[in-house]
Amino acid sequence: MPHSFGYRARTRDMFKRGFKEHGPIKISTYLVNYRVGDIVDIKANAAQQKGMPHKYYHGRTGIVYNVTPHAVGVIVYKVVGNRYIEKRVNLRVEHVRHSKCRQEFLDRVKRNHEAHVAAKEKGERVSLKRVPAGPREAHVVSTAGNAPQTMAPIAYETKI
Repeated sequence: MPHSFGYRARTRDMFKRGFKEHGPIKISTYLVNYRVGDIVDIKANAAQQKGMPHKYYHGRTGIVYNVTPHAVGVIVYKVVGNRYIEKRVNLRVEHVRHSKCRQEFLDRVKRNHEAHVAAKEKGERVSLKRVPAGPREAHVVSTAGNAPQTMAPIAYETKI
């Protein structure tokens, strides 16, 4: 059977509200401040059809470039062929939220600064680089009271 190619085609599950998140939009959604340069996640809210993003942008992350009383302009990079195209999307605030993708980085910067200040007071140098986990330390396994065991798979038997 033919399917439609509409603007919201095949979005039944994509735009569905979450468990126990049905009903009117919370007031706190409108009280969040957005500034130019903020990183935001785009997640369409089906309770508000105005200013809704196209299904392609649902789940994408972008940067705010414009702020108006009810909406924000977001720059999203879209892969078209062999290149990235900068798309500017205007969305109402119900469909965006601050992204947490940078939070781990900002926490690390804060920790590094505190460690740097503490080391400077003591007059020593400290390495602030991330170090990957190295191999485990070498150790000897004793066979005293720990006899080696021969492991073998159990033979497959069919019993009817």
